[in-house]
Amino acid sequence: MEEYDLIAIGSGAGMMVLSDAVQHGAKAALVDKGPMGGTCLNLGCIPSKMLIYAADRIADIQDSAKLGITAEVHDVDFKSIMERMRTSIHKYSNDMREAILNTKDFDYHEGEAHFVKDYVLEVNGQQILGDRIIIASGSRPFVPPVKGLDAIDYLTNESVLGLTEKLESLIIVGGGYIGVEYAHFFAAMGTKVTILEMSNQLVANEEPEISDLLKKKLGERVDILTVVQAEEVRNNGDSVTVVVKDIASGKKKEVTAQRLMMAVGRRSNADILHVGKSGIEVDKRGYIKVDEYLQTNKKNIWAIGDANGTSMFRHTASMEAELVIENVLHHADMKVDYSAIPHAVFSHPQIAGVGLGQVAAKKNHEIYVGSAKYYEVAKGEAMEEADGFAKAIVEKETHRILGFHIIGPYAPILVQEVVNAMESGGGRNEIYGGVHIHPALSELVQRALGNLEEV
Repeated sequence: MEEYDLIAIGSGAGMMVLSDAVQHGAKAALVDKGPMGGTCLNLGCIPSKMLIYAADRIADIQDSAKLGITAEVHDVDFKSIMERMRTSIHKYSNDMREAILNTKDFDYHEGEAHFVKDYVLEVNGQQILGDRIIIASGSRPFVPPVKGLDAIDYLTNESVLGLTEKLESLIIVGGGYIGVEYAHFFAAMGTKVTILEMSNQLVANEEPEISDLLKKKLGERVDILTVVQAEEVRNNGDSVTVVVKDIASGKKKEVTAQRLMMAVGRRSNADILHVGKSGIEVDKRGYIKVDEYLQTNKKNIWAIGDANGTSMFRHTASMEAELVIENVLHHADMKVDYSAIPHAVFSHPQIAGVGLGQVAAKKNHEIYVGSAKYYEVAKGEAMEEADGFAKAIVEKETHRILGFHIIGPYAPILVQEVVNAMESGGGRNEIYGGVHIHPALSELVQRALGNLEEV
């Protein structure tokens, strides 16, 4: 049995820890079944944003009338848009794989790993032992049991990337960030899209007023049914019918489209790894339990990224990998802190946020809340941005920023100023008192922090 100082499972964030371990002289191994680069590069954030960028340009053209511009989209080459994405992703992943195959710094076990006992993995029939193991195995689409679904060639956020022909119509089950992002994309491509969502709002973790505005604006291009449940699916040969029950009234209706996409969330890959055979505990959702140092209940085994299910973004996984590097390889004693982890939803309009929402903040703090519309700043008015806004949540006594939320153009960029302030321990006064370019959208952040009121 081959023994290693460190084994990393997963070539996404796991590679970060592995690379640092090799630089410190550790005998190390990577275990990954491919494609190289992990979920984000191959199946998640990178390919989806390549597609959505094209959708954004189409939406901009369609919205240009408010600026006095008469323009229309004459044609969308769906096949070309999809092929551009696939070509780029495959090249990046294949180049990474070739580089790893040709390195002599660590061993690469290309295959699916399974724990067989404490600290021992089996890959392709070979057993390997790791003194320290980093589990960065990612996640996969969660598909709920729906009557008739097993007879349907349904899409997920992974299989959708293989499409070559534009869809005439599409039903998306799920109104979370994956559902609304792909609804935006397909609507821009010219597909008739219907979203079915069990909750009473889209992207349910966002502030209610942000979710409401998203539903209003996305609803101008997409049919949205909330507080409904998909009870049954029927295969019609050239189309799919979903029997939908209104959760409040119990009434049923049928929705039919060319294809069906399931986008109701993600599930852990811990079951594939058979983590229980190494005594590793999982929570009720199936994600690997970790402590404040990201260590599992088994000493010297850590779980990062989607594997622990805490904050399922690639930038979170990278942060967690850096923390594990410091603790494992540099003998630090750092605890994980998710208070300033930002997120973004690349819908149309865009959404971004960091920190607590208003309800969560009020549980343990006396707070001020401030908001500002895009049109309250000169640049927003120039853009004719009538609906978007920013919302600030600030601790009353210290003026520490507890949360900040934006819906509108460039939201993922605008929120970064707040993230940087929160990470450095700064508060409302550091941003509000700082000089902001005029006219620029960054004044929106300053304006929201200047409109604070006690709630």
